[in-house]
Amino acid sequence: MISSNLLYSLLFNSTKLGLNHLNQIHSLIITCNLSHSPLFLSKILSHCLYLPKFPCVYASSLLNQIKQPNVHTYNTIFRGFSTSIHYKKTIFYFKKMRKDCIFPNKHTFPLILKPKKTYPFQIFTQIMKFGFGSDQFVQNSLVSCFASWGCIDCAYKVFDEMEEKDVFGYSALIDGYVKNGKAEEALELFVKMRLNGVEVDEVVVVSVICGVGMLGCVWFGKWIHGFYIESGRVSIDVHVGSALVDMYCKCGFVDDAFSVFYEMNYRNVVSWSALIGGCVQCERYKEGLLVFQQMLADDKVKPNESTLTSVLAACAQLGALDQGRWVHKYIERRKLEVNCILGTGLINMYSKCGCLEEANLVFERMTDKDNVYTWTAMINGFAINGDGFRALSVFSKMLLFGVKPNAVTFIGVLSACSHGGLVDEGKRLFSTMESVYGIQPNVEHYGCMVDLLGRAGHLAEAMKLIQEMPIEPTPGLWGVLFGACLIHKAYELGNLAGKHLMETQPHHSGNYTTLANLYSACQNWKDAAYVRKTMKTNRVEKTPGWSWIELEGVVHKFVAFDKTHIQTKDLYLVLGTIYTQMVVDAVPVLSTQTTVDT
Repeated sequence: MISSNLLYSLLFNSTKLGLNHLNQIHSLIITCNLSHSPLFLSKILSHCLYLPKFPCVYASSLLNQIKQPNVHTYNTIFRGFSTSIHYKKTIFYFKKMRKDCIFPNKHTFPLILKPKKTYPFQIFTQIMKFGFGSDQFVQNSLVSCFASWGCIDCAYKVFDEMEEKDVFGYSALIDGYVKNGKAEEALELFVKMRLNGVEVDEVVVVSVICGVGMLGCVWFGKWIHGFYIESGRVSIDVHVGSALVDMYCKCGFVDDAFSVFYEMNYRNVVSWSALIGGCVQCERYKEGLLVFQQMLADDKVKPNESTLTSVLAACAQLGALDQGRWVHKYIERRKLEVNCILGTGLINMYSKCGCLEEANLVFERMTDKDNVYTWTAMINGFAINGDGFRALSVFSKMLLFGVKPNAVTFIGVLSACSHGGLVDEGKRLFSTMESVYGIQPNVEHYGCMVDLLGRAGHLAEAMKLIQEMPIEPTPGLWGVLFGACLIHKAYELGNLAGKHLMETQPHHSGNYTTLANLYSACQNWKDAAYVRKTMKTNRVEKTPGWSWIELEGVVHKFVAFDKTHIQTKDLYLVLGTIYTQMVVDAVPVLSTQTTVDT
């Protein structure tokens, strides 16, 4: 017969026990007629907290076997459930605790408030009832809970009534402000925190840096960065470093993001994803792919959904089809679920690379299509590739599936009508935006309509739409009209649109060039020369053209008149050969033409 002392030693002297070990010890307790001992069962319950995944069903059965549980036993079960997907059970057991006439202590309510989806007002009344409304530990938890529910005013009220405000209270409210889109208030509170001499930790710094990134206030971010370094940190914490990388990228300072990234002693998947995503956001796509290759070389870190989505976006912008296909195969090899986010990224990449059938195959194989983003990506894919009829077909299926379109969906649908010459259908869909779907048309939707009418030659109607639209037309919208005038040789209206563009965008080289071309087409040499002279007077420099090409998985960028490419000599040699061949081939054609004319 096993003694109770041995069981006591197994439970109380062991630090980590697996679930199988706990079950075995529990069996021994039952065989020793100690199955209702609060001491042993409570200890087994506390060991459950150290398991990788809290065994909710088993823990519940343990609690039900304890005849006289105390507040510490209930706090143990609250702690376990607060970190599991069964967080709602905390309320159930709190009610059971009250039925057992057990009073909560100051540790009970923070554990109940810990799950992000706990309704704070229901618990708030109980906190006040049991006299814990002025307990600092409970107040900090209330601030965090109110903020997570978006009740930021209530969170501030609780915070403001605290007699002593510590770093946890400030941290909870600052984080709440950031997550509720009130970054300015977060930065103001951080300044107040420093003025009050409250010690700052990494959690606060991360929240403040996130707020800086939302505002794009890089000078404040650099001040936080300097403050963090001067506080005596030997190395940059991985969470702070990742936040700094993300902040610098959002502010457009990618080089500073690279500097922070390479100063970090340890980098996790969040760090890598932040830098790759930042490169894509700042249109430095090639660098983003290079960072991704470096990440793959690090065997300790594996890309996640966020990383791969950013990489697919870079491939889409560069037209890097080979690399995009490799990412697709990588997803399949790792057996990652092609959910809404990854699926949309793959569809977008294949569509922008011109591979509509592969994009459609991804779309058809997806099981998670109960969202507007996946449908919109497929509609836009067909639209940008000029297949307006298939785009509208997907739109019709989307409505049959009961998925409600959003503003971006209608940009794709109207673009599809424009490319397909479907004027009447485009007008009909545009009219249903507000009346049927409650979507207020923005300047991009009006731009699509101007493009639709302009391509079809309805220039007067397009001009009327611009004049009567309820919002101020942008230079881009005038540019669409201007382009349509050039196509249909409507020089008078084109002259009006061109002059308007020069006035609103005096430093845009494209407007001068296009207007000069318009005058040249009209053989109005005087005005054409005047436009070019005005361009020189205003010191407007023409932006050089550039292009991307992917060869054997490597993306090459070519800029007009640039000779920095490593194979420049070979390239110019080939171009010279092609040019010579073109001239040679053209000579007999010209001679023949001359003979016929003669």
